[in-house]
Amino acid sequence: MMATIIDLRSDTVTKPTDEMREAMLRAEVGDDVYGEDPTVTQIQEMAAEMLGKEAALFVTSGTQGNQVAIAAQAGRGEEIIAEAESHIFYYEAGAVAAIAGAQLRQLPGTRGSLLPESVEAAVRPLDIHQPPTRLICLENTHNRAGGAILPLAHLQGVAKVAERYGISVHMDGARLFNAAVALGIPIREIAQYADTVQVCLSKGLAAPIGSIVAGSTKFIEEARVWRKRLGGGMRQAGVIAAPGMIALQTMVERLAVDHENAKRLANGLKNLPGLRVDVESVETNIVLVQVEEHFPISAEELIRKLAALGVRVSQFGAQTIRMVTHKDVLEEDIEDVIERVTNCLGAISP
Repeated sequence: MMATIIDLRSDTVTKPTDEMREAMLRAEVGDDVYGEDPTVTQIQEMAAEMLGKEAALFVTSGTQGNQVAIAAQAGRGEEIIAEAESHIFYYEAGAVAAIAGAQLRQLPGTRGSLLPESVEAAVRPLDIHQPPTRLICLENTHNRAGGAILPLAHLQGVAKVAERYGISVHMDGARLFNAAVALGIPIREIAQYADTVQVCLSKGLAAPIGSIVAGSTKFIEEARVWRKRLGGGMRQAGVIAAPGMIALQTMVERLAVDHENAKRLANGLKNLPGLRVDVESVETNIVLVQVEEHFPISAEELIRKLAALGVRVSQFGAQTIRMVTHKDVLEEDIEDVIERVTNCLGAISP
């Protein structure tokens, strides 16, 4: 009999709670393109308050949120500073170039974080041969750095550089609630260092769809236009905004459980033959597992073998596996995963 599937590929695979499903059924709706959907209006006001911004906009996804924010602040022939392994570079299908017509200037970071002095050195001087720097994009938590939290001191330093040069800061905060919970502070205390911010409702917060973009009222007016251009003008969208509202109300504090389970998973895997896990680097809900080069099989092959045992994980590099904890993975599931991985490795000839 096939073992129960434990899906650690991403925190996007979560199923909505019963309360979310009920909220979808009962949602009061209207035409949001006309600004008449009361549920969408309510979630936007709630999110803006939580993030400490003047206004917010409900969008379909994190990528749409990032691209709406970017296009509203940078345009053709202009430059955006971003960390070299940021989501907007790796996982958004070249949208910065395709939509805004801007170019990315990638800076190497340390666990996803950029030093303020590195950012300042990358700001272009006024020169007709060079594109003007218009925007700085930060990702918090940082996906490819294993869910790393950007230090507040770095955020503050980058914000000061941006202010000095008249440049805006956008924070890709798809998992920003994870950072806030891990640090034990309100999310607005992190969001204050960015002019605009995007937070995802369908990752750790477990809503079935949707993200929020927040910033000044003027920015949101422009962002709304870009959302429309990208096909994001929705009609009776309250049915999908309603579970997002439940997510904001009920799913934030429980992220601490995901963080605990990630640590538990990392500790359980760290001493297994052929694997390397830096337990200290696990700050939120992402665990990066390195498959040692001398091991008889590659990360890709190991992923296939684990899938056959009912453990779904994702490849994150030639020798790297990513495991992400979420609300549908319980403590006992973590113990089960450790056992299955142990058995899988034990069946591989050295």
